[in-house]
Amino acid sequence: MEIPSKYNALSVEKKWYDYWMQHNYFHSIPDEREPYTIVIPPPNVTGVLHMGHMLNNTIQDVLIRRARLLGKNACWVPGTDHASIATEAKVVAKLKAEGIDKNDLTREEFLKHAWDWTHEYGGVILEQLKKLGCSCDWDRTKFTMDDDMSEAVIKVFVDLYNKGLIYRGYRMVNWDPEAKTTLSDEEVEYVEKQGKLYYVNYKIEGSDDTLTIATTRPETILGDSAICINPEDPRHQNLKGKKAIVPICNRVIPIINDDYVDVEFGTGCLKVTPAHDENDKVLGDKHNLEVIDIFNDDATLNSYGMHYEGQDRFAVRKAIVKELESLGQIEKIEDYNNRVGISERTKAIIEPRLSDQWFLKMEDLAKPALDAVLTNGEVKLFPKKFENTYRHWMENIRDWNISRQLLWGQQIPAYYYGDGKEDFVVAETIEDALKLAQEKTANSELKASDLKQETDALDTWFSSWLWPMSVFDGIRNPENEDINYYYPTNDLVTGPDILFFWVARMIIAGYEYKDERPFENVYLTGLVRDKQRRKMSKSLGNSPDALKLIEEYGADGVRVGLLLSSAAGNDLLFDEALCDQGKKFANKIWNAFRLVKGWEVSESVGQPQTSKIALEWFETKLQKTLIEIEDHFSKYRLSDALMATYKLIWDDFCGWLLEMIKPAYGEPIDSTTFKATIALFEDLLKVLHPFMPFLTEEIWQYIEERLPEEALIIARWPESKSINEKLISEFDFASEVISGIRNIRKQKNIAFKDAIVFSVVNNENAASTFDEVIAKMGNLSSFNYVSEPVDGALTFRVKSNEYFIPMEGSIDVEAEITKLTEELNYTEGFLKSVQKKLSNERFVNNAPEQVVASEKKKEADALAKIDTIKASLDSLK
Repeated sequence: MEIPSKYNALSVEKKWYDYWMQHNYFHSIPDEREPYTIVIPPPNVTGVLHMGHMLNNTIQDVLIRRARLLGKNACWVPGTDHASIATEAKVVAKLKAEGIDKNDLTREEFLKHAWDWTHEYGGVILEQLKKLGCSCDWDRTKFTMDDDMSEAVIKVFVDLYNKGLIYRGYRMVNWDPEAKTTLSDEEVEYVEKQGKLYYVNYKIEGSDDTLTIATTRPETILGDSAICINPEDPRHQNLKGKKAIVPICNRVIPIINDDYVDVEFGTGCLKVTPAHDENDKVLGDKHNLEVIDIFNDDATLNSYGMHYEGQDRFAVRKAIVKELESLGQIEKIEDYNNRVGISERTKAIIEPRLSDQWFLKMEDLAKPALDAVLTNGEVKLFPKKFENTYRHWMENIRDWNISRQLLWGQQIPAYYYGDGKEDFVVAETIEDALKLAQEKTANSELKASDLKQETDALDTWFSSWLWPMSVFDGIRNPENEDINYYYPTNDLVTGPDILFFWVARMIIAGYEYKDERPFENVYLTGLVRDKQRRKMSKSLGNSPDALKLIEEYGADGVRVGLLLSSAAGNDLLFDEALCDQGKKFANKIWNAFRLVKGWEVSESVGQPQTSKIALEWFETKLQKTLIEIEDHFSKYRLSDALMATYKLIWDDFCGWLLEMIKPAYGEPIDSTTFKATIALFEDLLKVLHPFMPFLTEEIWQYIEERLPEEALIIARWPESKSINEKLISEFDFASEVISGIRNIRKQKNIAFKDAIVFSVVNNENAASTFDEVIAKMGNLSSFNYVSEPVDGALTFRVKSNEYFIPMEGSIDVEAEITKLTEELNYTEGFLKSVQKKLSNERFVNNAPEQVVASEKKKEADALAKIDTIKASLDSLK
């Protein structure tokens, strides 16, 4: 097969990915081998590939491909998440563009639109992952809304309800008025916002007196049901037992006493709005206050908003302040920095809202998951620093609000048989629900049509927390072959932003349903930032198109670029130039392969000693690097593992070995050396394959004709052999000698074709193992061991060894003397100017310390340089 002169990444990538798919190399079934399992963090079904996905999935593919080469039964399960809030928002927007209002549709009609959308746009991201080279077991692809996955979710809900862990409660929840659903506490981000603090006067009933409250949300005044004072506050003793009048709506409300009010803060009078503040709700319950909810589900005001009904909360804020000012009831307005909760998904400002919701008790469930990470080390986090974050979350865990006011998702399996809040049963099917309802009501006449299912859907995370089990059908069929073989999985690669949302909850579910960890190691990747440390975003225009990067640099180049990105804390600073470095690395390897395959091979030529020792050195250098790579992988330092591989190939193989074994121009290479070099090249391809799968498979298949069962993707990792440390250190010394010779040739313009005499005073008692290599690489006519320095010679040192190259016949002595004399004169002049500065007491006493230190260094460097030049001149005369 003729090897193309240039490596064409795009055609190679398609060819080999199709070949791997055709031969089912990615597919895994249980067998006698040790399993190695990764479950993909399922991306949103309607998502597209971004830089975070690229990094995360490159790392997973590196781990899975390496496991295959190590002889393990590697299984990487792909899939997507139904992402209820994000997907429903997209479907609603699409319907709106078509003139359809979601509220005009039945649940079934809306779900048909949602499924149509999912089938049209879903899974695009999985196709894009193939272009990156991801070797997932595509036959096992799962979607969190697949029938079997949904069944598992419902089964778990019913089980937890029957265990008394799921309950329905009327609670203050986080309401997202844009998505029109509740959010769990973890789905709320907190940001600092510049706002205002409004001081508002309330009249006291039956007098002309007023009291003043301070609020950041004057629009909620219309929901006030009390004013609260601290009973010990001397300023407000006159208010005890009185009533206040709410401005605008003129509602008369009680003035209550409670030590909850901080006498040091604000005016000492607190407006109490139980429907719109969590702390106010606690006060309201304690004092039996009226709950007045003034908002609709989209955060416009309802009928309690009076003439502001139908207007948005922020528009009302401005309008109500103007009205209060016109009534003379604004005392003053101050600037105020406020910490505001926003929806992680829609970025809408969260509205605290009272609502009937479903909750899961977390305290007892969380204990085994806390111990697994922090006590017995059954689950290890990399980097370890995230253990503190994990501890904080898990020790302060609250009950999980698992219901969402959405249609897209698993519908909660609660069935109401009456009008009361407690008139419901929970069951996996309506048939089971009917039996339970008949028993509960003692009414055998009850029919399925009398039952109404809960309209809320379950939080998306309530399905994805089962992912490592449900992808192997471990919830519905807990003893099936797949779950018993693949579970617990080995490594999870994900982002620290979902350490609690997803990772912690999977650990909780694993111990609850399998009494076992779901995975052993969690590798938390950082955010991909640009080289200016900014987060990548569409608005900044600094997030490159992932697929265009692959087109330009090849998938292998992009994979290398991502893994070589420098760490910034836990984050990665991505620079497109690193992808170019990856592409150049691919070209370097390609050209090295073409060079080796281009040599004429002779069976009759004997192996030179230089080649024999060079091959022995590289074999042991490879073995030493394999140990280093193994150590990096064990600590999830994948960038370091790649860098060690990169240096082994670029520096040691291409830079040294190929130069040492290269036959003379026009001469053939002996077959022994050639075969050994190809064998070493094959080992390098195996080590590099997890990082650069396409290039390595292409070269592997070019080396010789291979059967499908001989493909690189399923080859065996290089065998471990003993390491000759002495040989490595001897070569390191010899390489410095060769570099010394090359430097002198370069400095003195001695052409490589001109052989030179070489002598050494061997003070180091350096071994002569590599002398023939030094002679070849330096083109030495002779290599002499001498006891005294050689006069009239150019010299350099390696440790205490002195090396000499006679100048006679090598350089023009007169020209060299002239050049060195000029250099000496210039340096002596420079020294005088520096010493003049340093002899000036005013300069030394007044100049900054670092400036004086810099001048002293210049003096020392100049003196050392003058000594060197004079020594060189003496040797020339």
